[in-house]
Amino acid sequence: MKPPRSHGRQSVRATLKPRELMQEAPDYADVWQARIITLFPELFPGVLGASLTGKALNDGLWQLHTHDLRTHGIGKHRNVDDTPAGGGAGMVLRADVVGPAIEEAQSHARGRWPILYMSPRGRPFTQSMARDLASCAGVTMLCGRFEGVDERVLEHYNVTEVSLGDFVMTGGELAAQAMIDATVRLLPGVLGNAESTVEESHSSGLLEHPQYTRPATWEGHDIPPVLMSGNHGEIAKWRQAQSQELTQTRRPDLWARYKKP
Repeated sequence: MKPPRSHGRQSVRATLKPRELMQEAPDYADVWQARIITLFPELFPGVLGASLTGKALNDGLWQLHTHDLRTHGIGKHRNVDDTPAGGGAGMVLRADVVGPAIEEAQSHARGRWPILYMSPRGRPFTQSMARDLASCAGVTMLCGRFEGVDERVLEHYNVTEVSLGDFVMTGGELAAQAMIDATVRLLPGVLGNAESTVEESHSSGLLEHPQYTRPATWEGHDIPPVLMSGNHGEIAKWRQAQSQELTQTRRPDLWARYKKP
């Protein structure tokens, strides 16, 4: 029998088997982990297996593990849901299915390791939340389906509900991938230039200033002269003014918080 391939020798490339990056990866005590509880483990790593997050996954800078809800299903047909108590449309994920899945995922947890539930009624996901998650040892994310999950599970495990925005999706998998992407890029060594996370939108409470690159003139539009001046002090002032103007115009809610004494 051939020994298993080293995780570090795998490469990130287009493939019909996107889960290959996640196979036979042992747990490492010092590596940030995401554990996903889902009915569709085949959806992972998805976009997380590409670009910088995929390279970081391949290089062992973080780890991704899925926990299939169906394996905890009840009876011969592995049922995971039932009708809502009190009546109503749709189906609800059962507590005696989701609970064991959470127990399985959390058996790998160490240190500070929150449990999040992707939910349109949750608190909005923000850049500061991504920074906080990046400072944890890992995170477990519960991806709901149907009408949601039995409330008793959320209460029993002190689960935090998190939302991408004021809209409803068919499941939590896309939201989980978006939140993981926002978090993983903040982990040490993932981005080539650490300063990229300092000046970007939301990091300072403001939207990011406009960006330009060559050619100096395109379709009659010039790069603002101050950016070509070489005067770094004036460039910094221009960028700050642009960030403030954009934030005030496009996101008055952010501007109000930024200006609050």
